[in-house]
Amino acid sequence: MSEGGSDAGLGEIVEDRLLDGRLRLLQPRKGHRAGSDAILLAAALPELGQGALLDIGAGVGTVGLAAALAQPELRVTLLERDPELADLATRNAGLNQMAERVTVVAADVTARAAILGERGLAPASFDAVAMNPPFYPPGGSRASPVPNRKAAHVAEGALAPWLRTARRLLRPGGHLALIHRVEALPEVLAGLATGFGAVAVRPVHAFADRPAIRIIVTAVLNSRKPAGVLPAFVINGPDGKLTPASDAVHRGREGL
Repeated sequence: MSEGGSDAGLGEIVEDRLLDGRLRLLQPRKGHRAGSDAILLAAALPELGQGALLDIGAGVGTVGLAAALAQPELRVTLLERDPELADLATRNAGLNQMAERVTVVAADVTARAAILGERGLAPASFDAVAMNPPFYPPGGSRASPVPNRKAAHVAEGALAPWLRTARRLLRPGGHLALIHRVEALPEVLAGLATGFGAVAVRPVHAFADRPAIRIIVTAVLNSRKPAGVLPAFVINGPDGKLTPASDAVHRGREGL
């Protein structure tokens, strides 16, 4: 980790490195920080070739930039409502030599279609959408006093508006990937019941003998294929170290 300066609203900015040091990220020292959730979500995306990916609620751009690193021809749009985080996402795209194929849009995912269209987010224009939405309902957890961490973790509304925007912006047959807490599975499945098929749920466990801590859910717009549950992904072995599969994913050597 190295120093990256400061920002009036976000405080001290530092540079971190993920994926075996190949992904450089400027992010606030305090508050929400990129970690396993973002790396696992990026690894769950399909191979898209020269396709277009939309990262909703992108923060400093971790998911979209990790996907762009793994797929060198991929075009990525990062959608982030906080203008200061959106500015960091823009800087991170340049820091990783991806500015020519990564676009940052500072707007709210719940904005009206006309507003998003004015920002260049036209209907049926993306091959895949990734989202790492805020996990906890208001009052459902002790919110962080750090604004950007609170915004990243505490939802101001339901997941439905995020999925509605994804349905509108995905091309027919387009892929959706999201990561969420396990308790949100009923809400996720209910939201995907409209417009999506081929729903696949992968439980994520910190340790094999403990309950899942996350779910990674993928789906395909307009598909009629049935839902299924994929093999669990285990982050750590009994010794507390990353499992071989988890190590490969966190280093960017393998996908899910």
